Amino acid sequence: MDQPLFFHRNGQTGELVINRPAKRNALTRAMWQALPGLLDEARADTALRVLVVRGEGGSFASGADIAEFADIYATPESADAFSQEVATALDALAAFPLPTIARIEGACIGAGCGLALACDLRYAADGARFGITPAKLGLLYPLNDTRRLVDAVGQAVARDMLFSARHLTADEAAATGLVNACFPAETLGGKVGEMADMIASRSAESLHGLKLILGQIAGGVRNDTPESRALFRQAFDSADFAEGYRAFLEKRTPDFNRSEKDQT
Repeated sequence: MDQPLFFHRNGQTGELVINRPAKRNALTRAMWQALPGLLDEARADTALRVLVVRGEGGSFASGADIAEFADIYATPESADAFSQEVATALDALAAFPLPTIARIEGACIGAGCGLALACDLRYAADGARFGITPAKLGLLYPLNDTRRLVDAVGQAVARDMLFSARHLTADEAAATGLVNACFPAETLGGKVGEMADMIASRSAESLHGLKLILGQIAGGVRNDTPESRALFRQAFDSADFAEGYRAFLEKRTPDFNRSEKDQT
């Protein structure tokens, strides 16, 4: 496809593809503006079970497109508007109702790292490199993005990354928790595909409920809420639970697609 950012689905796995390889997938303002709509398209696809975010051409995303900075930061008003557009896009990805996986090759820098941090799981090729570099530009990192970084790596590593603006190797990223694991570049696609297939085989009802509860925890909730208790109770009335319970008793693999068909 010619679009710089697009969504497509293969079976139960969707892909959100960053497609500016000549620019190492630097993210333009138009791409940030398009992201929430593409996520709405993915959300409306009832066959979807998991979303993979990846870049074309050997890079994940090298950050925001610096060529646009003169216009974006021309006035405080335009800078504020752009900041809100980026925040809206990243918050929409973080709130996506199904599991998301960042498949990371090459550069994952600045806003690209923010995009990866908005995903639930992150897997990297062994040649990937990571950095969050506002201190090199005299800028700050937004609070929501900083919180997601701290949630992933803790305060000490977050301070190291932000204060130094240095790049981390894939091995360092895995050791700090910035990524779940790193693999040889030639096997990364297969490993991510295996995880996506495993997640896609699970209950969509469970996946959706778990995302909601994990989102509450990430937002600072420490005890059950009426919403979390309701989610827990409702699961016992679902077709997915009936199928999972029957499969357990019958010593077979549950077919949660069948449970959906039973509801129609």
